[in-house]
Amino acid sequence: MSDPEFFYTIERTTTAEFKDRGSKFIAYTYPIQSVDDFKKNLEAIKKEHPKATHHCFAYRIGLDNNTFRVSDDGEPSGSAGKPILGQIDSKKLTNVLVVVVRYFGGTLLGVPGLINAYKTAASLALQVTPIVQKPIETAYDLQFDYTQMNEVMMHVKQLNCTVLEKDMNLFCRLVIGIPKGRLDEAIYKFKEIRNVEITKHNL
Repeated sequence: MSDPEFFYTIERTTTAEFKDRGSKFIAYTYPIQSVDDFKKNLEAIKKEHPKATHHCFAYRIGLDNNTFRVSDDGEPSGSAGKPILGQIDSKKLTNVLVVVVRYFGGTLLGVPGLINAYKTAASLALQVTPIVQKPIETAYDLQFDYTQMNEVMMHVKQLNCTVLEKDMNLFCRLVIGIPKGRLDEAIYKFKEIRNVEITKHNL
């Protein structure tokens, strides 16, 4: 099987609620790009729901499947974070954070009840979140003279590249994300422009 050229993610925050025996579970979905994004969103939720009993979450970032985290935030181990992550993974999403806020209703739900509640809340929130398909991109550095700006930018647009960083002086530098499916074509086109240097971007 060839490497996929696309990944699936979300672009906006949504929320959904699930109730079980008096306990209220409110799930929030967030598009995130980094661990910093996650921290900011979690902090905001804790400020919004300071009286909640638990703020459980799961997130997955990036395309290598290695950047993820789950938290049961005081619930029995494995009863909250993992079921939330399971819902993110069942939709094959990445760059997504789901936080489920729980208000305790006085009745213990037991581990199976908790797993069901966190899973259902996360699932409901993800069902109302529009999922978007995005091209997997590889970052490249472009260096060129200011006079070539129009020609370079025209190619960037035509090839659906994303501008990740730009440094515009007499001598310009761009870091662009090139869609995986158009990599060979893009490198060829940029190399055809006189005096443009294109090199793979090292993070």
